Amino acid sequence: MRLLLSLLLNGLVIYACAEVFSGIAVTGYGEAVVAALLLGLVNFFIRPIITFLTIPITILTLGLFLLVINGAMVLLVDALLDGFRVNGLGWAVLLSILLTGANFLLNDSEKKKD
Repeated sequence: MRLLLSLLLNGLVIYACAEVFSGIAVTGYGEAVVAALLLGLVNFFIRPIITFLTIPITILTLGLFLLVINGAMVLLVDALLDGFRVNGLGWAVLLSILLTGANFLLNDSEKKKD
């Protein structure tokens, strides 16, 4: 149930960001949910490999390079999905920060219920 809620929340955040920011576009809420699902899969399978390969630069930048990696994962989803567009790395990093914040709030509210 929590996975479905997280997927729907991420889709909502992507859709809201597309409505608010000019650098992010999505054709509809359904496409935003598909983008959220694809982003979850990319983060599960590809992001750990990229993170491992970039450990030296991540240490050198005190972890800030992870923002670039998150943005790159959003741009990868942009390349894979036709109905989802992000105009550049800056917009992708902003979207990934907002998605992280939304997931943090969701996880925080789940912990408070227990």
